[in-house]
Amino acid sequence: MAGAEKQRQAFQFYGRRKGRPLRKGRQSLFDELLPRITIKLTAEADALDPATLFEPGTRAVWLEIGFGGGEHLAHQAASHPEIGFLGCEVFESGIASALSHIAERDLDNVRLHPEDARLLLAALEPQSLDRMFLLFPDPWPKRRHAQRRFVNRGNLDRIAALIQPGGELRIASDDPTYVEWTLRHVPVHPAFQWLAEGPGDWLDRPADAIETRYEKKAREAGRVPHFFRFRRRSA
Repeated sequence: MAGAEKQRQAFQFYGRRKGRPLRKGRQSLFDELLPRITIKLTAEADALDPATLFEPGTRAVWLEIGFGGGEHLAHQAASHPEIGFLGCEVFESGIASALSHIAERDLDNVRLHPEDARLLLAALEPQSLDRMFLLFPDPWPKRRHAQRRFVNRGNLDRIAALIQPGGELRIASDDPTYVEWTLRHVPVHPAFQWLAEGPGDWLDRPADAIETRYEKKAREAGRVPHFFRFRRRSA
């Protein structure tokens, strides 16, 4: 059995992948654009250098895990044409939305992984990323579901191996349980340094980011988004 298929079976995925049928225009992008920018993982033993997915001269590679509707991913890619962007998302409508943003802005520095992010993390070459985003992930607020939260020691170990020293991990959440969970796990990890110096550093959205639909929804519901920035320590 191919290595990629073995890993796919080893990871148990929780949550939905499909919602309502896509509109004709988005279905067209799903059928035509997505195959051209999908990251193809193989069973080869060699790790994937993500820089090879982009044009020569790409200065760095950033990754967003669970990009939702893709508005943040597209904004960052448009603002930083010299950076290559990887985006992971499994929900079909979110992928279709991201494809719309990519097509509208004619972005050629974005590649997508429409599968479980852990498959991509396992395939990438160590120290091949300069920045990683995990924005408003599913909080799995019930205690019995805590093991499903993406922030955990195993994933943090792998993320630490992928981000270059001096690189950055950004995590955002409006869920009090996930906020507490993040602060219990990431700052104590030996590879990450929390960059906060005052309340504004975790209550204010980073200056180079935009409000996503999830953040907007949270604020309208009276929830308080938190934004955490962690630097990858030198080995």
